[in-house]
Amino acid sequence: MELTSVKKQWNHKGIIEKFEMCRNVEQAEPMKAYMKHHFPFLGIKSPLRKELLREQFREYALPEVDELFDEAWKLYELPEREYQYAAIALLDKMKKHFTTDDFPKLLKFIETNSWWDSVDSIAPSLVGHVVKLDRAYGKSVMLDWSRSDNMWTNRSAILHQLKFKKDTDTELLVEIILQHVESNEFFIQKAIGWVLREYAKTDPVVVKQFVEEHTLKPLSRREALKHIGDLA
Repeated sequence: MELTSVKKQWNHKGIIEKFEMCRNVEQAEPMKAYMKHHFPFLGIKSPLRKELLREQFREYALPEVDELFDEAWKLYELPEREYQYAAIALLDKMKKHFTTDDFPKLLKFIETNSWWDSVDSIAPSLVGHVVKLDRAYGKSVMLDWSRSDNMWTNRSAILHQLKFKKDTDTELLVEIILQHVESNEFFIQKAIGWVLREYAKTDPVVVKQFVEEHTLKPLSRREALKHIGDLA
């Protein structure tokens, strides 16, 4: 008779123990330098970090839904960047339980320890998922985020439809882009180009027409048209 293993009750300290055992000072410095010295690192590269998280999820049951954001925050507020990646991985693991009430909670993660790596993991996958639960309400929230004084919140609004393909609300996409089309901020210009380049895989004609009819910053334009060529 085969015994079924019983998972332990969720404890975020299991991740901390696993990560601390793999701390690598030599690898931490170049990882920190790659992120412009914004965050300290444990020195755990992506393949090992993902394997350690798989071990955590095999060993421990996931947290209760009403405890999810608190548990993720316990990891996210730790200084080393790998813990913030772990928090996002936990949120992604349980995103099917998200509701539209969770927009403010996701915004807290976006606006804390902000950099492109965290924002680009949260916006398309987590925020985009919640927007799809109620497109009308999601649109209103994304327009609010687009008008925020926080650049990373603006970037999240631009990128939330990155994976929508045929489900993209092109009217909303255009409206948000045009709010930021004159921005001199690199991360905004890059986001505009990226989301247009991605949507061009679904509708190159619309993207090419949009770029021809509007004055984009050179970076945004270059990124948007990168793979269109003469197909549109």
